[in-house]
Amino acid sequence: MTSDQRGGRGRVAATISVIGEILITLGLLLALFVVYSLWWTNVIADRHEKAEAKKVRQQWAQSGPTGGNAAPKGLDTGDGIGFLHVPAMGKHYEVLVKKGTSTKVLNEGVAGYYTKPTPSALPWDPTGNFTLAAHRDGHGAKFHNIDKIKDGDPIVFESKDTWYVYKVYKILDQTSKYNVAVTAQVPKESGKTKPGRYITLTTCTPVYTSRYRYIVWGQLVRTQKVDPQRTPPAELR
Repeated sequence: MTSDQRGGRGRVAATISVIGEILITLGLLLALFVVYSLWWTNVIADRHEKAEAKKVRQQWAQSGPTGGNAAPKGLDTGDGIGFLHVPAMGKHYEVLVKKGTSTKVLNEGVAGYYTKPTPSALPWDPTGNFTLAAHRDGHGAKFHNIDKIKDGDPIVFESKDTWYVYKVYKILDQTSKYNVAVTAQVPKESGKTKPGRYITLTTCTPVYTSRYRYIVWGQLVRTQKVDPQRTPPAELR
């Protein structure tokens, strides 16, 4: 083997070594990005949501009763309007609900109610659809276990003065992300044809993608006044 041949092979080996190091570095960076997206953003969002939730409950404790089914204090502020409880998503599942479904809002680790294209009704309204969204992965991933919900399961919304108990009646495990009809005030895609008091949960699907939307519909079955001890309804015990 000539010296030129040996030198050529050495240059090829050096090039391969450099490319290998670059690929390893890119792999590490990708792994770090995945850790950040799927773990660290959850940590940050959960901390923020817990702090905001604590503030809402402190506000409730410091103010008097609103009476009836009136909207809680701070309805259209950044504080939040109440708490969503879904036992099927976890024994101690509870998430603060705020106004809006923008990335900025949902990245705070909360569920948000729609303001467009069709504004959401709210639980205390006489009729309408209480339509909510939350992330399925990253930034709190509050609806990560939405696929655990089954027909007949309870969904409970807690306001300052009232527990609103819904029963799941229809699940759509995949639809277009452009399908805004699922949040209509009379959700005809769920089989309903008349005004009522409904709730709709929406999030991305499949997991780790945002290609489609996963939809859960429920209907109000009863309300329960909040007592001084905030005893939860039977569905949460």
